[in-house]
Amino acid sequence: MIIVTAGANQKPGETRLDLVKKNISIFKSIIPEIKKRDFNGVLLIVANPVDILTTVAQKLSGLPENKVIGSGTVLDTARLKYELGNHLNVDSRSVHAFIIGEHGDSEIAAWSSANVSGIPLNKFCEMRGHFNHDEAMKRIAENVKNSAYEIIEKKKATYYGVAMAVKRICEAIVRDEKSILPISSLMKGDFGIEGISLSMPAIVGKDGVECLVPIQLNEEEISKLQQSAQTLKNTLSQNEV
Repeated sequence: MIIVTAGANQKPGETRLDLVKKNISIFKSIIPEIKKRDFNGVLLIVANPVDILTTVAQKLSGLPENKVIGSGTVLDTARLKYELGNHLNVDSRSVHAFIIGEHGDSEIAAWSSANVSGIPLNKFCEMRGHFNHDEAMKRIAENVKNSAYEIIEKKKATYYGVAMAVKRICEAIVRDEKSILPISSLMKGDFGIEGISLSMPAIVGKDGVECLVPIQLNEEEISKLQQSAQTLKNTLSQNEV
């Protein structure tokens, strides 16, 4: 495995997409050097904006699409499960939910497929005395999305959370676990999206991505996912490799 964390830091007030130009330039100096060395392992991209840079790394490296992956929304998903665990006063490991799409401002909490040990989320919420679902979902999703900005504002960068997410992805690959993780990989037509990397639940093992997991989404979530993909595509097209 090669893990690429090189990139310009995200400054307070700056979005991940603001980093595109600087970090594509850095990748143009790094990825061709990896290509020269006949590397056949898995390339894991951690620098931001991770979805765009994963797409760029695959193009520049010429590696098979399944072997170039990004850290994606593994950390965002862990934050979502943590927030839901707190909300429901239940162990977050029993919460099954994903953040999908861009690792950034257009990310989507896939509420329609969320559950707690197989029990639909809304039903479990009501069992725990929570009935204002829309308000709670909005608040929790905003907390997850904004957490990185708050950390950057307070200590200038994010370190430990993303390190734990990368450790988790590496374990799945090195141990060939076939774990389901929301990593970023090149889309090939699922939900009408292709030509850009996005975070979707995928089976991850020694060869990188084995396949995407068919997640259940409602019409609104699909529409938001397609918009998220288009936002990334537009940004990439303005900074062509």
